[in-house]
Amino acid sequence: MVIFFLLSSTMAPRKRPLRKSKSRKSKRTAAAPGRAFEELVAVMARLRAPDGCPWDREQSHTTLRTYLIEEAYEVLDALDSGDDAKFADELGDLLLQVLFHAQIAAEGKRFAIQDVIGAIHDKMIRRHPHVFGKTRAKTSDEVLRNWELLKKEERAASANVAETTKTEKTAKTESIINGVPRTLPALMEAFQLTRKAARVGFDWDSAEGIFAKLEEEAAELRAALKSKESPAHIESEMGDILFAAVNLARFLKIDPELALKKSSQKFSRRFREMERLARQQGAGFADVPRPQMESLWEKSKLADPASR
Repeated sequence: MVIFFLLSSTMAPRKRPLRKSKSRKSKRTAAAPGRAFEELVAVMARLRAPDGCPWDREQSHTTLRTYLIEEAYEVLDALDSGDDAKFADELGDLLLQVLFHAQIAAEGKRFAIQDVIGAIHDKMIRRHPHVFGKTRAKTSDEVLRNWELLKKEERAASANVAETTKTEKTAKTESIINGVPRTLPALMEAFQLTRKAARVGFDWDSAEGIFAKLEEEAAELRAALKSKESPAHIESEMGDILFAAVNLARFLKIDPELALKKSSQKFSRRFREMERLARQQGAGFADVPRPQMESLWEKSKLADPASR
């Protein structure tokens, strides 16, 4: 039964119908986490076995990249839904992606799921000396600052540099922000860059300073447009505005990705309501005059639960 469930989960590009919380009870709930995890690992190995699932056997780290990102976003969507059953279900799909990658690596004799677990276990012990060691950290800010410094030390220690020149070369090449992946979406990259810099003290004193920076960047963009600067220059100024906005979100302890996602959802709801109102008046939305569109927009805002 478990094998069939996972087969349908991994093979289908679309998600199976979601169930309500009350129907999500399972006899496996009472099982010890260790045993349940071992069973799931065994299922993943079986799916990749020579006589396993053709679709699962065809997958590689590269082909699974899209699914990993997709499952992470679906976890966030489930979290926002308030449905615990859906949340648990999507966390399981995300966990399956971790097992999938570990199984593929194990088949290539590179690493196994035990290495993945061991690495994160040791990292948590190492990065929490205020819990497992003698270091003291009274606030979350101190914890995060220590975390970044420890990460930097770990990268330096693992660098392939001769001992005699290690200190000199590390000083030139190591950076607090080295750990930010360049493959991240731009919004997330900007968020992580500013967050890492802030954790070691490079931060604004107040939100007002960032508001002033936003106004400064907006003025520079207006000036670039007025003087008809090159598209590349205008793009750069636009990027500065976005970067400052992300920095403001980070300072206010708001995830800009989630905030923008919610604003996009809000816009979608209101735009669809505008289209509905236009149809109700017997007109296609594209044929509605601009002033009337503005009127429909105001009505859609009043009808939106988020406005109440």
